[in-house]
Amino acid sequence: MSSVAAPAALPAVAPEFTQQAVGYPSLFLLVLIGALVPVVPTGALVSSAAVVAFHRAAPFSMALVFVTASLAAFLGDIALYWLGRRGMRSKNGSRWLEAIRERAPEDRLAQAQRKLADHGVAVLVLSRLVPAGRLPVMLACLVAKWPVRRFVRGNLPACLAWAATYQLIGVLGGSLFDEPWQGVLAAIVLAVLISVGPGLWRRMRGTAAG
Repeated sequence: MSSVAAPAALPAVAPEFTQQAVGYPSLFLLVLIGALVPVVPTGALVSSAAVVAFHRAAPFSMALVFVTASLAAFLGDIALYWLGRRGMRSKNGSRWLEAIRERAPEDRLAQAQRKLADHGVAVLVLSRLVPAGRLPVMLACLVAKWPVRRFVRGNLPACLAWAATYQLIGVLGGSLFDEPWQGVLAAIVLAVLISVGPGLWRRMRGTAAG
């Protein structure tokens, strides 16, 4: 009986194993790339993965999404900061430092520097939760010549809080719909609105004021 039952169970187990074997490394790689090249909507990726894990209801799925996302974000931030420090020490700078500067306008940088001087590491922790707040604060840390070790101490809780926040957005989206794809779509829309909305609002106000 056992020799007949085992093969019958394989088709049910294999797809689940394949999804996990592909899904988590893909999530890690995309979030890592998104931390280094800030054009990938990493928050939406984490929320989408959380929706799938929520509907899968498999043991440890949610925990694996959290660990994968926070670790990838942490490593990506540390790598980008290290590359930025190398650019600060170089006479010619670097394309990584230039990419950070392009996404940290002077007014946002000045604001980040003031907050960093007043509140220290706490500003770094909150920067990942504020839309478009990560790079101005990172550049402020570079200008203040923070060593990598000090940046790491603030960035670790920042990445944990960021992963938990966007995972919660995914769980909320997944709980509203019966079909996973509907929850994924809702989570992506919500995550993109949270990430992009404040910046668009500031631009609209600036255009109206001008």
